[in-house]
Amino acid sequence: MPVPVNGHLVAFAGLPGVGKSTLAARLGAALNAPVLPVDPIERVLAEHGIPAGNLSYLSVAALAEVQLGLGLPVIVDAVNPVASARGLWHDLAERAGVPLRVIEVWCADEAEHRRRVEERPAAPLVPTWEQTLLRRAEYEPYIGPRLIVDTSTPGDPLPAILTYLQ
Repeated sequence: MPVPVNGHLVAFAGLPGVGKSTLAARLGAALNAPVLPVDPIERVLAEHGIPAGNLSYLSVAALAEVQLGLGLPVIVDAVNPVASARGLWHDLAERAGVPLRVIEVWCADEAEHRRRVEERPAAPLVPTWEQTLLRRAEYEPYIGPRLIVDTSTPGDPLPAILTYLQ
Protein backbone atom coordinates (compact mmCIF):
# COMPACT_ATOMS: atom_id res chain seq x y z
CA MET A 1 0.00 0.00 0.00
CA PRO A 2 1.65 3.29 -1.08
CA VAL A 3 2.49 5.81 1.62
CA PRO A 4 1.07 9.26 0.81
CA VAL A 5 4.19 11.29 0.08
CA ASN A 6 3.04 13.50 -2.78
CA GLY A 7 5.53 16.23 -3.39
CA HIS A 8 8.26 14.73 -1.21
CA LEU A 9 11.86 14.76 -2.36
CA VAL A 10 13.70 11.64 -1.22
CA ALA A 11 17.49 11.72 -1.64
CA PHE A 12 19.47 8.52 -1.26
CA ALA A 13 23.16 8.81 -0.38
CA GLY A 14 25.94 6.30 0.12
CA LEU A 15 28.98 4.73 -1.44
CA PRO A 16 28.83 2.57 -4.56
CA GLY A 17 27.83 -1.01 -3.83
CA VAL A 18 25.98 -0.44 -0.53
CA GLY A 19 22.56 -1.14 -2.04
CA LYS A 20 21.12 2.34 -2.46
CA SER A 21 20.04 1.83 -6.09
CA THR A 22 18.26 -1.38 -5.15
CA LEU A 23 16.48 0.36 -2.29
CA ALA A 24 15.66 3.42 -4.40
CA ALA A 25 14.11 1.19 -7.08
CA ARG A 26 12.09 -0.75 -4.50
CA LEU A 27 10.88 2.49 -2.92
CA GLY A 28 9.96 3.90 -6.32
CA ALA A 29 7.90 0.80 -7.05
CA ALA A 30 6.22 0.95 -3.64
CA LEU A 31 5.30 4.62 -4.06
CA ASN A 32 4.74 4.57 -7.82
CA ALA A 33 7.26 7.42 -7.90
CA PRO A 34 9.97 8.33 -10.41
CA VAL A 35 13.50 7.31 -9.46
CA LEU A 36 16.16 9.62 -10.90
CA PRO A 37 19.63 8.05 -10.77
CA VAL A 38 22.77 10.08 -11.41
CA ASP A 39 24.82 7.13 -12.76
CA PRO A 40 23.20 6.84 -16.23
CA ILE A 41 23.70 10.55 -16.84
CA GLU A 42 27.36 10.27 -15.86
CA ARG A 43 27.73 7.31 -18.25
CA VAL A 44 26.17 9.18 -21.18
CA LEU A 45 28.31 12.24 -20.55
CA ALA A 46 31.45 10.06 -20.40
CA GLU A 47 30.48 8.27 -23.63
CA HIS A 48 30.37 11.66 -25.34
CA GLY A 49 33.62 12.91 -23.81
CA ILE A 50 31.87 15.47 -21.59
CA PRO A 51 33.33 15.81 -18.10
CA ALA A 52 30.47 15.16 -15.68
CA GLY A 53 31.56 17.33 -12.77
CA ASN A 54 28.36 18.68 -11.23
CA LEU A 55 26.51 18.43 -14.54
CA SER A 56 25.00 15.02 -13.78
CA TYR A 57 23.69 16.19 -10.40
CA LEU A 58 22.35 19.43 -11.89
CA SER A 59 20.61 17.45 -14.66
CA VAL A 60 18.91 15.17 -12.14
CA ALA A 61 17.90 18.21 -10.06
CA ALA A 62 16.30 19.85 -13.12
CA LEU A 63 14.33 16.68 -13.90
CA ALA A 64 13.33 16.32 -10.24
CA GLU A 65 12.06 19.90 -10.18
CA VAL A 66 9.75 19.18 -13.10
CA GLN A 67 8.33 16.10 -11.37
CA LEU A 68 7.91 17.93 -8.06
CA GLY A 69 6.09 20.69 -9.95
CA LEU A 70 3.59 18.04 -11.06
CA GLY A 71 3.00 17.12 -7.42
CA LEU A 72 4.83 13.81 -7.66
CA PRO A 73 7.21 12.41 -5.08
CA VAL A 74 10.74 12.11 -6.48
CA ILE A 75 13.49 9.71 -5.47
CA VAL A 76 17.08 10.71 -6.23
CA ASP A 77 19.68 7.93 -6.38
CA ALA A 78 23.19 9.34 -6.01
CA VAL A 79 26.35 8.90 -3.97
CA ASN A 80 26.03 12.47 -2.64
CA PRO A 81 29.53 12.28 -1.16
CA VAL A 82 30.05 15.94 -0.27
CA ALA A 83 28.08 18.75 1.32
CA SER A 84 27.81 20.73 -1.93
CA ALA A 85 26.04 17.83 -3.68
CA ARG A 86 23.74 17.33 -0.70
CA GLY A 87 22.98 21.03 -0.56
CA LEU A 88 21.54 20.81 -4.04
CA TRP A 89 18.66 18.67 -2.73
CA HIS A 90 18.03 20.96 0.24
CA ASP A 91 17.88 23.96 -2.10
CA LEU A 92 15.57 22.14 -4.52
CA ALA A 93 13.17 21.04 -1.76
CA GLU A 94 13.04 24.59 -0.40
CA ARG A 95 12.48 26.08 -3.85
CA ALA A 96 9.76 23.55 -4.64
CA GLY A 97 8.17 23.92 -1.20
CA VAL A 98 8.34 20.20 -0.44
CA PRO A 99 9.77 18.15 2.42
CA LEU A 100 13.19 16.56 1.92
CA ARG A 101 13.85 13.10 3.32
CA VAL A 102 17.43 11.84 3.19
CA ILE A 103 18.24 8.15 3.36
CA GLU A 104 21.93 7.40 3.88
CA VAL A 105 22.76 3.80 3.04
CA TRP A 106 25.76 1.96 4.45
CA CYS A 107 27.06 -1.58 4.43
CA ALA A 108 28.91 -1.86 7.74
CA ASP A 109 30.26 -5.32 6.88
CA GLU A 110 33.32 -4.41 4.81
CA ALA A 111 33.80 -7.92 3.43
CA GLU A 112 30.19 -7.95 2.22
CA HIS A 113 30.54 -4.46 0.76
CA ARG A 114 33.69 -5.49 -1.09
CA ARG A 115 31.98 -8.63 -2.41
CA ARG A 116 29.08 -6.57 -3.75
CA VAL A 117 31.39 -4.09 -5.47
CA GLU A 118 33.60 -6.79 -6.98
CA GLU A 119 30.68 -8.91 -8.20
CA ARG A 120 28.95 -6.09 -10.05
CA PRO A 121 29.04 -6.51 -13.82
CA ALA A 122 31.90 -4.57 -15.36
CA ALA A 123 30.65 -1.50 -17.17
CA PRO A 124 31.89 2.00 -17.89
CA LEU A 125 32.21 4.04 -14.69
CA VAL A 126 31.40 1.10 -12.39
CA PRO A 127 34.01 1.60 -9.67
CA THR A 128 36.45 -1.05 -8.53
CA TRP A 129 36.90 -1.79 -4.84
CA GLU A 130 40.03 0.38 -4.82
CA GLN A 131 38.09 3.29 -6.36
CA THR A 132 35.31 2.75 -3.82
CA LEU A 133 37.85 3.00 -0.99
CA LEU A 134 39.10 6.29 -2.45
CA ARG A 135 35.52 7.59 -2.56
CA ARG A 136 35.04 6.50 1.04
CA ALA A 137 38.12 8.51 2.06
CA GLU A 138 36.61 11.60 0.37
CA TYR A 139 33.07 11.00 1.71
CA GLU A 140 32.18 13.86 4.04
CA PRO A 141 30.20 13.04 7.18
CA TYR A 142 26.52 13.68 6.66
CA ILE A 143 25.20 16.37 8.98
CA GLY A 144 21.49 16.81 9.42
CA PRO A 145 18.34 14.77 9.70
CA ARG A 146 18.33 11.50 7.82
CA LEU A 147 17.49 7.83 8.08
CA ILE A 148 20.58 5.63 8.20
CA VAL A 149 20.11 2.17 6.70
CA ASP A 150 22.74 -0.53 7.15
CA THR A 151 22.19 -3.11 4.41
CA SER A 152 24.48 -5.62 6.12
CA THR A 153 21.95 -6.23 8.91
CA PRO A 154 19.29 -8.89 8.51
CA GLY A 155 15.77 -7.91 7.58
CA ASP A 156 14.04 -5.79 4.99
CA PRO A 157 14.71 -2.04 5.44
CA LEU A 158 11.79 -0.98 3.20
CA PRO A 159 9.16 -0.88 5.99
CA ALA A 160 11.38 1.42 8.10
CA ILE A 161 11.95 3.65 5.05
CA LEU A 162 8.20 3.87 4.40
CA THR A 163 7.59 4.77 8.06
CA TYR A 164 10.30 7.45 7.88
CA LEU A 165 8.52 9.05 4.92
CA GLN A 166 5.19 9.43 6.70
